[in-house]
Amino acid sequence: MKIKVTYNLYIIRKRKELTIRELESMSGVSKSEINYIENNKTNATVENICKIAIALGVKPEDLYSYECL
Repeated sequence: MKIKVTYNLYIIRKRKELTIRELESMSGVSKSEINYIENNKTNATVENICKIAIALGVKPEDLYSYECL
């Protein structure tokens, strides 16, 4: 099973009308890290997922989607 954060993070951030810079300020996760996560260039750490989820006001599992390979 492959876990993807990319799509859900982008959609939730856009629905809340937040820029990456605003999410950086709210979460403490660097804008480059958020950008890398959204563009599927890096795997997010559990710590960063939790920080981002808290900043977005969602549960960490809301940021995940699953693909069965």
